[in-house]
Amino acid sequence: MRTYPSIFDYITAQEQAFLQPININGWDWSFREHVKTSFFYHHGRLLNGNDPDTPVKNITRPLLNLQLRAEDLDVKDIVLYVDDPDDYHLSFLVKKYHDDVFVQENNIDEFLDEVKESKVVYGGGLAKKMNRARPEVIPLQSIAFCDQTNLLGAPLAFKHYYNPDELKDMERQGWGKEANGADVTVDELIVLAQDSKTLDKTTGQPIPSTTKCIELYEVHGTLPPFVADGTEFQKYEYQFAIVGFYTDSEGKKKGVTLFRKIQKKGNLKLLLRDKIYSRALGFGGAEELFEPQVWTTYSVQRQKDLLDATSKIILKSSDPAIAARHPTGLKNLSNLEIIDMQDGTDISQIDTTPRSMVLFDKFEQGMKDHAQLTASAFDPNLGDTAPSGTPFKLQDLLVTEGKGLHEYRRKKFAKFIEEVYRDWIIPHIQEQITSGTKFLSELSVEDMKYVTDCIVRNQANEFIKKMVLSGKLVTQEEVDQYKEIVRQEFSRGGNKKFVKILKGEFTKKPLAVKINIKGMQKDLAKQTDKLVNIFRQIFASPLAFQQVMQIPGMAKVWNEILEYSGLTPGDFTSTYSGQPIPSPMQVNPQAAAGANAPQLTGNQMGQ
Repeated sequence: MRTYPSIFDYITAQEQAFLQPININGWDWSFREHVKTSFFYHHGRLLNGNDPDTPVKNITRPLLNLQLRAEDLDVKDIVLYVDDPDDYHLSFLVKKYHDDVFVQENNIDEFLDEVKESKVVYGGGLAKKMNRARPEVIPLQSIAFCDQTNLLGAPLAFKHYYNPDELKDMERQGWGKEANGADVTVDELIVLAQDSKTLDKTTGQPIPSTTKCIELYEVHGTLPPFVADGTEFQKYEYQFAIVGFYTDSEGKKKGVTLFRKIQKKGNLKLLLRDKIYSRALGFGGAEELFEPQVWTTYSVQRQKDLLDATSKIILKSSDPAIAARHPTGLKNLSNLEIIDMQDGTDISQIDTTPRSMVLFDKFEQGMKDHAQLTASAFDPNLGDTAPSGTPFKLQDLLVTEGKGLHEYRRKKFAKFIEEVYRDWIIPHIQEQITSGTKFLSELSVEDMKYVTDCIVRNQANEFIKKMVLSGKLVTQEEVDQYKEIVRQEFSRGGNKKFVKILKGEFTKKPLAVKINIKGMQKDLAKQTDKLVNIFRQIFASPLAFQQVMQIPGMAKVWNEILEYSGLTPGDFTSTYSGQPIPSPMQVNPQAAAGANAPQLTGNQMGQ
C-alpha cells in the first residue's frame, strides 16, 4: 500500500488520479466528465464551445424541467409527530411549529429543491450535515476527488474558493486555531495567498484580478497515517480537514492546515437516482438524453448547412460573353436592368431546392420522440395539446401513466428526506421546542375543529372539578352551556391563533417523521371540478345541503372545495363544532370567567 509524507501530498496525488476514468464492464466512465457533460447539456452548451455558426436545439432542458416538476416534494407533506400514544396529542403543536416557523426560518424548501435538482440532472444529490438545522447540498462540480466506484466509500474532498471576507467569517467555526489542528491562522493564510500569483498558461505572465480567491480543500473520510504528521494521527481514523495551498517566493507549492479533527461518520448522505453497480453516481436525467441531444444537434447543424446552400442564387448561362462582361456575377445590377445576350443563348437559375430537408425533419422528430420516451415526458405531461379527436379518458390515462415513473422516483426521494430528518433535522427541532416558543399560526378548518373540541373538553372537565370542589352540584345543562361559551369564545377572531409550546413540554418526547406522498401535486382545478360535480345536485335544495353538512365527511369535502378555489373556509363557518350556533344563554359567572382561551398549549389540548 502506498504511503504519503503528508496530507498535502495525499490530496495532490488523489486529485491527479481522479482525472483518470474507471472501467465498468468495458465502459470507460469519468466522474468529472459526467458532471461536466451533464452541466453543459442542461444549459445548452457544446463541449467544444458554442459559436454563432453552430445552432443548438436544446431538447434536454425542457425534459429535465418536467422531471423537476413531476418529482417535487412539498414541505407541507412532511409530517412530524410524537411517537408515543400517551402524548400523541402534542403532535399538533410540533407539526404547526415545523410548518409555520422552522421551515420558513431554515429555508427547508430550498434544500429540497437543491437536492432534487442535483439528483435529477446528475444522477446523485449529496447533502452535508451542518452546525445549523438546514443541511447543505454539495455541488458535485466542487468535488476535487472521490472514489468513482462508491462516492462515500473512501475519502473525498471538495474544492472551495473563498475571498478574504468569507474566510474571516469561518473563524467562528474554529478555523485557524491551533487547538483545532491548524498550523496557520486565517490572517496568515490570507497574506500568503495574496503573495501568490495566477499565471496565464500561454504567456506565463500574472493574470490581473480585481479580487482574490483563496483555494481550500475540505476533506472527509478515513485517512491513513502520514509520515510527517507526528504523533497525533497515527492510525486510520475518520477525519475532517481544511487544507489550503499557496505558492512561495521560489515558485514551489506549499500546503497549510486551517482545521483538522477526528469526527464521527454520518455527516454526509447520498441520494442516487437510478443506481448503477460500481459507479459513484446513478443514471442521471441529462445522461439518458446524451445521445438524443447529440444527434438532434447534428440534425440541426445539417439543416443549417442546407439552408445556407439553398439561400444562394446560382445562375447558369449558355452565353460565354456574360461571364466575361460580369466576372463577379450579376450582383450589382439595378432593378429591371437589361443584359445583352447573343442570339440563341439563355440564362437561368440553378435549382438548389433542399429535397432532403424532410429527411432531417423526420430524423429530428424521431430523436425528440425517443428522448421523451426515455425521460417519461409525453406530450400531455409537457402541456401540449392532444391531437383532435383524442378521447378525454384516453388523455387522462396517458397523463396518469406518464407520471408513474416520476411517482416511483419521488417515493425514493421521500425516503431520503425522511432519513435526513431523523438523523439531522429532528434533533435541532427537539432542542428548540424543548426550550419553549410562541408563534402565530393560521389553522385550517379541520385544525380549528380538532383544537376547539380538545379545548372545550379540557375546559369543561376543569369546570366540573372546580364546581365539585367548591361543594356545588353541577348539572349537564350547565356543562353544555359552559362548553358552548368556550367554543364561541375560542372561535371568535377567526382561525389565526397564537400557539405556545411550554418550556420542557417536549423533554424526552420521541419525535418521528413521515412524508405524505399521496397528498402531493394535486391538480387543484381538476380536483375542484370533481368535487363540485358531487355537490351540484345538493345545491338545488338548501335543506338537503344543510342535512349533508351534518355528515363530517361531506363537510370536509365542502371545505376542500373552498380551499381549492382559493377561498378561506373559516369565512363561511360561524363555529367549528359542525352544529348551528344556539342562542346565548346565561351561565354561572364562574363558568364565564375561565372561558377565554387566546392561545394554544399542549396542556389545553391534553386528554
